[in-house]
Amino acid sequence: MAETPTTRIWLGRSIFLAIATVLVFAQLLPLDTRPHIWAAPDWLLAATLVWVSRRPEYSPILVIALVFFLADLLFQRPPGLWSGLVVILTEIIRTRAKGIRNMPFALEWGSVALGILAITLVNRAVLMVVMSDQAPLGLTLIQMVMTIIFFPLVVVVAHFLFGVSRPALGQVDNRGHRL
Repeated sequence: MAETPTTRIWLGRSIFLAIATVLVFAQLLPLDTRPHIWAAPDWLLAATLVWVSRRPEYSPILVIALVFFLADLLFQRPPGLWSGLVVILTEIIRTRAKGIRNMPFALEWGSVALGILAITLVNRAVLMVVMSDQAPLGLTLIQMVMTIIFFPLVVVVAHFLFGVSRPALGQVDNRGHRL
């Protein structure tokens, strides 16, 4: 059976949803119950930003909102705050996806890093204003930096394992629209 562009889009969406589900539930596994002095990268955020910046049609806004809202509930974060910030960031990146396609990777990485920095600081500020419990500042900053550092690794894995790459210049979809 020939793979049509529509099939490719739905396959990309399914892969994104499967990866998001695996990342959320892997983070819930109680592998080590001791307190950590460092924080792991936010793999879910990094994978989402890779999918949105490389192939925006593979990651619909509704799926991103539902995945991150579910993550807010499961990780006992304030419901909707982090998911709302991630949706805002992904939509900003989605609107600039055609411009990102023409950028060198370092600029793409820098723009994603600025977005991660912005939503992390806004999240901290909002939690501080409403006097909600939050992780220590050091752990939050470590997680933010680790997510930024490991973004290229997620890009490589997404490209070689899942085929999520930038569309070529002049590439069209099944209706003849430019990607």
